[in-house]
Amino acid sequence: MIRSGNLARFTPHEVSELRQVGLDLTDVKCQNDLDVELTRWAHTIAAERFDLLEQIATEMAKAKGVKLPPKLSIAK
Repeated sequence: MIRSGNLARFTPHEVSELRQVGLDLTDVKCQNDLDVELTRWAHTIAAERFDLLEQIATEMAKAKGVKLPPKLSIAK
């Protein structure tokens, strides 16, 4: 990704790679567009494959050296 101020550009190879995990960045032109697409993607993953979202969050936390908050449980 190439960023210049608020503008963002992706190479065709990056667009192709990110499409493989469900991100459609073909119309992303600025940071706000990227935020919208990432939010859409995260909501879709959370609804369809929450286990996958948990794995992604765990790996991101490991990479940053932080701990995830404890899991929440639903009180009945």
